[in-house]
Amino acid sequence: MSVQMMSVLAGAMRDLRQHPAAVRVRAEKDGTTVVDTFAARLVWEPRRIVSAYAVPVADIGGTLVNPRTVSPEVRSLPPVLSPRQGFAVHSAAGTAYDVETAAGTVHDAAFVLDDPDLEGYAVLNWDAFTRWFEEGEEVRGHPREPFHSIRCLPSDRHVVVEVDGQVLADTTRAVMLVETTLPARWYIPREDVRMDLLAPSDSHTICAYKGQASYWSYGDVEDIVWTYDDPRHEAAPVRGMLSFYAEHTDYIVDGERIARPVTEWSQSRT
Repeated sequence: MSVQMMSVLAGAMRDLRQHPAAVRVRAEKDGTTVVDTFAARLVWEPRRIVSAYAVPVADIGGTLVNPRTVSPEVRSLPPVLSPRQGFAVHSAAGTAYDVETAAGTVHDAAFVLDDPDLEGYAVLNWDAFTRWFEEGEEVRGHPREPFHSIRCLPSDRHVVVEVDGQVLADTTRAVMLVETTLPARWYIPREDVRMDLLAPSDSHTICAYKGQASYWSYGDVEDIVWTYDDPRHEAAPVRGMLSFYAEHTDYIVDGERIARPVTEWSQSRT
């Protein structure tokens, strides 16, 4: 009997998972290099959908101080932990530390798991550091993972976007962006979008794979559409194009209304 690949991945969500990063990883704090390693691993605590870097303690340019024992009550945690929960929320037992460096103390920076396969390693808090690098390239948002991919596919299908019957976009020049674990997203040229009905937002988000996104709102629906003006490599084909949240708009593709996906972005944006 066959199985869905996503079911295989989802089935491991409750496990502590790891994978070699296979690249040089560096982390800076306010211009000072605190971590420089060729032996990093990607670590997902149980229920985490995004990994963190774990590095040998010997490759941390500082001392682990102020230990705090962590024994999580897993039953009280959400079924899925995203970056929104923050690094301080742990789903596995271990010891949390600050990192004391010559330039100062980096608070809540490291977590040593009670796992023999990760002995000698500390999982690092992404947000505790100001810049991260893989080899010579800066990484933003969170570590990039080898099991995650992006494909940008130009399409001549007829794509219409509506909200409460109001057409916000109508195109046959969309690009479908297919990203692992996420719904396919349609990116539409600005010329085919009713920009006069949208208001620019001050919101910005970072995707490790696509770059920094800027947003627009429609009426009282905030941040309903986004764009990447300077996308990363794989997302270059959607540069400057707009994508509407399918969770909060109605997509009609070749005359067929598409069901709204249910994701972590499905909560009301008003």
